[in-house]
Amino acid sequence: MTDLTLLQILPLVLGVAATAIVAGLMAGLLGVGGGIVIVPVLFWILSLTDFPPELAMHMSVATSLATIVFTSVSSARSHFKRGSVDTRLLRIWGPGIVAGALTGGLAAKFIDADGLKLIFGCIALLVALNMASPKTLVLSDDLPKRGWVNAAISYVIGGFSSLMGIGGGTLSVPILSAFSVEIRRAVGTAAAFGFLIAVPAAIGFVISGLGVPDRPPLSLGYISIPAALLILPFTVSFAPVGAALAHRLDGKWIKRAFALFLGITALRMLSAALG
Repeated sequence: MTDLTLLQILPLVLGVAATAIVAGLMAGLLGVGGGIVIVPVLFWILSLTDFPPELAMHMSVATSLATIVFTSVSSARSHFKRGSVDTRLLRIWGPGIVAGALTGGLAAKFIDADGLKLIFGCIALLVALNMASPKTLVLSDDLPKRGWVNAAISYVIGGFSSLMGIGGGTLSVPILSAFSVEIRRAVGTAAAFGFLIAVPAAIGFVISGLGVPDRPPLSLGYISIPAALLILPFTVSFAPVGAALAHRLDGKWIKRAFALFLGITALRMLSAALG
C-alpha cells in the first residue's frame, strides 16, 4: 500500500463520516444496524486506494460489525424506552442468532472476497425488492410453533447477517413481518438482534483474520480499529434520532428510497464479484 497524501485522505474521512451519519439514522429508523450502508461504502472507498483487493471486503464487513456492537445498543435502548423491543422474541430467536453469527464469522476465513460480494449482492437485492414491494408478505398469524423451525430461521439470519456485516433488521424485519409481528415491534426487536449478531460475528472475524498478511496497521483480525473509531461517534449519536423518527414518520417513502439505494448497491456489488 502506498502512502496517501492529506488531500487524498480528507475526502475519504469526510465520506466515511457522512456514511456513518446515514448508517446511524437507518439503524434507528429501519432497525438495519447501519451495516447495509457501511459495508458497500467502505468497500468502494478502499477500492479507490491501493488497498489489497482480497482484503477489502473482509475488512469492510468486519469493521462494520465492530461498529454495530455499539450502534445496536444505542438504537435498542431508544426502542426499548418506547416499548417496542419484544423480550419474548429475543428469548426465542436469540440463541440461534448468536450461534449463526459466530459460525458466519469463523467461516469467513474460508470464503474469498468475491464470495462475500456475491453473498452481499444477492441478499441485498432480494431485500431491496421486498422493501420496494407495496404489499407485505404474510405467512402466518404468529411465529412457528415448532422450536426447531424458529432455531433454523434465527440461525440462518445470524449466519448471513454476519457474512454481510449487517445488523439483524435487514433480514429479520421482513421475516418477522411475514409472521405478522407489528412493524415497530419488529424494528425495535431487530435493533436488539443487532447486538446478538455483531458480538459473536466480530469475534469470529477477529479469529479468522489473525495472522493474515498485508492488513493495515492497528487491525484486530479483519477489523480496522481506526475506521471503527471514526464511524462509531456518528452512528451511535444518530441512531436515537432515527429511532425517534421511526415513531413519527410514515416510513413508506423512506423504505422505497432506501430500496432504490440498496438495489443499485447490490447490482454494483454483484458486478464487482462477477467482473
